Order: sequence, then C-alpha cells, then structure tokens
Amino acid sequence: MPECGMLTRDRKALQRCSVVLCKQMVVDEVLIQSLQADDILTESMAESLMVSNISKRSFRLLLLLPKRGPKAFSSFCTALRDTEQQHLCDLLTQSTPTDLSEAHRESMEVSLDTDSPILTPVIPCSHEFYLSHIEQSYKMNSSPRGLALVISNVAFDPLAAPELDLRKGGEVDDEVLRKVFTELDYIVTVQRNLTAQDMRVCIESFSRRPEHRTVDSCVLCLLSHGVEGAVYGTDGQLLQVSAADKAVPKFRFKDMDCGVEQTDGPPRTCSPSCEQLDAGREGQSDANLRQRDDLGRPRIKLPQRSDMICGFASLKGTAAMRNTKRGSWFVQDLNTVLRLRAKDTHLADMLVQVNSRIKEREGHAPGTAHHRCKEMSEFTSSLCKDLYFFPKHESHF
Repeated sequence: MPECGMLTRDRKALQRCSVVLCKQMVVDEVLIQSLQADDILTESMAESLMVSNISKRSFRLLLLLPKRGPKAFSSFCTALRDTEQQHLCDLLTQSTPTDLSEAHRESMEVSLDTDSPILTPVIPCSHEFYLSHIEQSYKMNSSPRGLALVISNVAFDPLAAPELDLRKGGEVDDEVLRKVFTELDYIVTVQRNLTAQDMRVCIESFSRRPEHRTVDSCVLCLLSHGVEGAVYGTDGQLLQVSAADKAVPKFRFKDMDCGVEQTDGPPRTCSPSCEQLDAGREGQSDANLRQRDDLGRPRIKLPQRSDMICGFASLKGTAAMRNTKRGSWFVQDLNTVLRLRAKDTHLADMLVQVNSRIKEREGHAPGTAHHRCKEMSEFTSSLCKDLYFFPKHESHF
C-alpha cells in the first residue's frame, strides 16, 4: 500500500500540466496496468478507470495520483514513456510556469491526437481457452496461421497524380500491421508504392502462392487514397474492386477500408483471413460460383463472399483520419485491440471494440479544419462461426 501523499514538487507539476494532460493524455489498458504493477493503483481503482468513459479517464487518474504516495509521480512518468507519450513525460519533468504555454502549444502541433502504436506484445491465448472454444470456431491452428500481404501507397507520382497528396503516416500503418500480424504468426509481405497495374499483378501473384493450401487463413491489406469502389495506384489510376474480384477469385473484395475473408484451402475447410483497405466502398454482389477445385472434384456452391468479415475505417462517404506521426486512427485502434484482446475475443467482437474506441476519438488541432473532427468505423460479416486467432497457441493434435 503506497504511503499517502505525493511530494510537493511533483504534485505542483501535475497541477501545472493538468490542462494539457486532460486534453492529450491517453489512459489505456497498458498505462493502467503499468501503474497497477507498481502498486500505484489497486485492482478496484484500475477497474473503475477502465469502465469510465475514455474522455473522463485522464481527469479521474489525475485526481487519484496525488494520493498514491511519493513513488506515484515517477511511476506515472514511466507509464507515459512506455505508452509512447514521451512528450507529456517531458512536459511534467522539465516544464516551469513560464515555459508551460510554449510547451503546450508545441505539443498540440504534433498531431491530431496523442495515441501511438502500443508496444505491449500480443497476449497469448491459454490452452484452456483454446480447448473450450475450438469446436465452435473456425480452424485456426496451423503454423504459420497464414500469409499476409500489405500494399501501402504513400508517395504518388506528382506528374501523373498531382491531386493525390503524400500520405504522411502511411508508412507507420504498414509497419504496425507488419508487426502485429507477425506476432499473430502470419508470414507478412509488405509492398510499397505500386501503380494500379502493379497492385493487380502483386495480388494475383500472392493468390497463386502454393502455401495457401497448407495454412488456415490469409491477410490482405491495401492502404491508399481511393474513391467509392476503387483504390488509387501511385500513377493515379484506379484499381476497381470488381476487376480485382475477377483477377483474384480466391479473395473476396468487399470494401476498401479493412476486412477479413476466407481462403480456399482444402475442400470445405473453413479458413478465414483479414484484409485492410483505405479508400472507397463497393457493394456489388458477385454471383460467380466456383464449381470445381484444381483436381476436378465438385465444390459445394457458396457465394464468393461467404465466410469473410470486412471492417471499414470510416462510414461510406466520410473520411478516415490519419495522424502524420502515428498513423491512422483505425490502424492504431485495430493494433491495440488485437494485441490486448485476441487472446480471448473473436474478431467480430474485436471490431466492435475498435468501433467503440474510434467513436470516442476527437481530433485536437486548434486552428485547423480538423480540430474536434470525428470518425466512425464499421464492419460487415458473412462469417458462420466465431473467428479466434488463438495467438501463440500451438496445437498438439
């Protein structure tokens, strides 16, 4: 139990910076768990903070800290560093009343929000959880779980596509996705800055890889500018969703923001997968049904978009927000939820949690059109079972 009372100088530092901290600090599970591990927060305090509205957590935490003993301040600063909020830690330890306003202004100019990709490893699934859920869920125990392809267009040809701006922060997204899916036991390939034709060729080549037959899932991520039903190559040409469907029948392209689908695999094997896209939406149905497999055996007829789940960074007709230093809001929150919740939560429920986190966000960029901007993500699903990643669990059967 920590001694009552924080050191006077530390308490005054918290008071001086309280306005900035309330506006910019992200009080997520990682930060709370760090304080709990140092015995600064009790279990009941941690639970109370987690059930609070995200916008109120900072205020409630700042009320608690001065009462949690002389070590609370240093533990709090460590937690800020561990969650990549170093600028707030610096503000607390270095600012004085005379330079606080300058530090406040500089910290606001950093980005639209203060979240950043969390560093905590993907939490493993327990063997007991695996045994109790494997029967009612999709088969997901191959190692690797599957193949993943991330196509990220950040820089566009200024002559061919002068209207397409540099996607600052896009390189952060593809690295975040590479890391999290690698930890989820996928073999990840990242391709950057491709023309529309090169994107098509890349996806076709990916779909023909023989390894798909021996794994349970696949991941496809497309990050670029786009319009409804199409995504831009670096040459300013559009890759149509319908054209991609025809070129790669193995994959079901539903929308252009994010999603999960199923690979063929052995006949009648359920093997879901993920795709992340960052552009417009396309809702055409596809009546083409594959009749036979490569060995001539009859297939059970299923719509081409069955057994898949698609998430979208934003609602149709609205923009997705991207932080120039920390990447898009959607990828940030998807990364956080996958790392903390994949251990015991199926994908549809995780995307609900992503929706909830996105809804709570608000841009902080005073003096710009993005100040107090909002975003709302969504997803659609044709899954017939729960889809668990069972992270870091190795099947012995």
